[in-house]
Amino acid sequence: MNDREDLFMQGSGQEQYVAFGINREQYAIRIYDIHEIIKMQAVTAIPNVKPYVKGVINLRGRIVPVISLRTLFGMEEAEPTKASRIVVVHHLEDTVGIMVDYVSKVTTFTDIQPPPERVGGVQGGFFTGIGLADSGLAGILKLDEVLLHE
Repeated sequence: MNDREDLFMQGSGQEQYVAFGINREQYAIRIYDIHEIIKMQAVTAIPNVKPYVKGVINLRGRIVPVISLRTLFGMEEAEPTKASRIVVVHHLEDTVGIMVDYVSKVTTFTDIQPPPERVGGVQGGFFTGIGLADSGLAGILKLDEVLLHE
């Protein structure tokens, strides 16, 4: 059994999420949607794209676009640190990298509430809900809105 299978086996019936942070805010993505989490690497800029599309990376021979949630959510840009990661997700037929400041843990939520219209200054449509865990609240990202944002 590999590490990914171990993650799925824990939690017995409750859906699991990977929690991560941008600035001081906590977010989460369903573990099922995540392909892998990689260390920050050089992103090659491409012209004529939306400001939140930072460019592309070469992931074992596959070209993967990378987006910045900081830019998408209207936050100030920051230099990547040793803790910065790219969360690679599968969405529809595509693979996309999402830049985050750090990944904290795999978690389950004891309660998930509908998102308010705005979450920490970010449009509520980016979220499927707000999850409550022992460690606090996290906005659960709606990948359709985040990745297909116009």
